[in-house]
Parts: sequence; C-alpha cells; structure tokens
Amino acid sequence: MAKDRFHHVVRTALEKEIWKITADPYEINVDDVDFEINLAAEQLLAAEREGRKIAVKVKSFISTSNVSEFHTTLGQFLNYRDALATIASDRQLYLAVRLPKCIIKTYA
Repeated sequence: MAKDRFHHVVRTALEKEIWKITADPYEINVDDVDFEINLAAEQLLAAEREGRKIAVKVKSFISTSNVSEFHTTLGQFLNYRDALATIASDRQLYLAVRLPKCIIKTYA
C-alpha cells in the first residue's frame, strides 16, 4: 500500500506526543481477509498499568473527487473498525485527516 501524502506528518505528531509506533503499516487478517492500516501505536500511562493502543488511518483528500474519496475512506474505516473489534478490541481506531493550513486532526 502506498503511504498517504501526510503519513510522515501524522507519525511525527504521534511520536512528539509520546506515542510509540508499534507498526507501520499495521497488518491484520480476519477471516482470510488482509487489512493494512497506516499506523499502530501505544501510549504507556504508567509503568504498572496497561497503556492505550490505537490504530490510525491517514487520509489527505487531495483527489479531484473528494466525495468519492470520502466514501471510499469511510468504507475502509468501517471495515478496519469491525476487523479490530474482532482481533484487537483493546485498540481504538482513528482517522487522521488534513485540514486547511496543514493542521492535522483525528476522529474516532
């Protein structure tokens, strides 16, 4: 899978917020279907507690048809969410999108 144009920006932002990138890409398989989510990361809350785990789908929406790209991305996001619920229910899925002026925001 080709990396999104803003993949590195999102990865760097996560690392600056003390997230440990555990997979780039995060590959999973559910019922013989392969999925490739852009990033997986963990954030330790304390040495003795279990940390937070996330997976991040990165999307820049720079094609000529943002509506079509949105629908494709939404379908991927829903598939990834269902797959994670099956094999990694402790991991929350986020969608990182580019906003005007290169601000990165994530949605759960």
